[in-house]
Amino acid sequence: MGDDFTARVEAIDASTFNEELPPLPIDVNRTDLLQYYVDVKLLDSGVGEKLRVKAGRQTLLYGSQHLVSPLAWANTFRNFEGVKLYYTSDAWNIDGFATRPVNGTSGNINRPLSYDTPDQSRTFSGVYSTYKNAPNGVLDFYWLWLDEVDDSPTLIDGDRHTFGSRYAGAIPINAECGDLWMTLGWDYEGAIQTGSDVVGTAPARDVLAGFVSTRTGLTFNTMPWTPTLDGVFFWGSGDSDPDDGTINTVSTLFPLGHAYWGQIDNLDGQNLLDYSVQLTVNPSKKLSCQAQWHWFDKDKREDAIWNVAGAPFGGIVATESRHIGTELDLVATYKVNSNLTLQGGYFWFFYGDAVTENPNPQVADRGNAESYYFFANWQF
Repeated sequence: MGDDFTARVEAIDASTFNEELPPLPIDVNRTDLLQYYVDVKLLDSGVGEKLRVKAGRQTLLYGSQHLVSPLAWANTFRNFEGVKLYYTSDAWNIDGFATRPVNGTSGNINRPLSYDTPDQSRTFSGVYSTYKNAPNGVLDFYWLWLDEVDDSPTLIDGDRHTFGSRYAGAIPINAECGDLWMTLGWDYEGAIQTGSDVVGTAPARDVLAGFVSTRTGLTFNTMPWTPTLDGVFFWGSGDSDPDDGTINTVSTLFPLGHAYWGQIDNLDGQNLLDYSVQLTVNPSKKLSCQAQWHWFDKDKREDAIWNVAGAPFGGIVATESRHIGTELDLVATYKVNSNLTLQGGYFWFFYGDAVTENPNPQVADRGNAESYYFFANWQF
């Protein structure tokens, strides 16, 4: 039926072997359906404007993936079940969707050995638009709504509306002779969050929170290995008074935290300040190497350190110091051919006083963290 109607069924079988620790929801999902949907064209202007609807189980990915990501880094993928209406033209992409999270990776009850079903207590919906004719880049505008009926006092969830925008792009910088010298790239994003939530022992309270993310980089196009140097800053709001009438801790919803808050995957973007410098070089057309350095602080010392799963690390406790730690990440990627990619990484996390002097002894009594990995990605 060509472009008018498409259907997709995608299965997944994700597993781990010989692990020393219990597997996480992102590790195991045996013999399940990751996606199944129909995609129908509703309108076609004939001059580039189309309106389509996609209904069924699907993944979601928007913008920088700070808030909505399929989490392709993990052994499993996040998925959602619902309907998406999407419009495309030469200037705009506009999506409207209403879904429910499905698997454990999406925050639902983890069913690693049985069939995943949508979370009936939680809905995730919104409108995400992209203006493609912005100067030297794209502009995103969005409203995202997470509504959790079974509110958890240990998670940042509740009934939250996120209003945000993003500007990302690049511009060439030429030498006096007119040849390309450098490329300036950027990715700036910010959002405010309102609604209500239950955190800790207090009853439901109003939410007023937000985040800001900036990335500015220079690619030196004429230098050997074409290095790119990026400066990155992230602020995710925290709560300085857990007993007042407002919750200021931001929810990062369904993020790709691995790409932003350290690749060792210790932290989420809630109550977080991240200052980072990143260098990428390309010794050959097939080999890319990257080094990242991060300095992490709590935004508010009275709020928790939130781990990568969005749970409080050692409880919601105040600390004398705001400094969580520093992290060094080294990653090398080698593209063997169009089908096979090899990647390896080594990460170090050096804990700061907010951890080593934490009032919770289970948090304070720990050494620095190290992690390494190697994977092969074969696409066919």
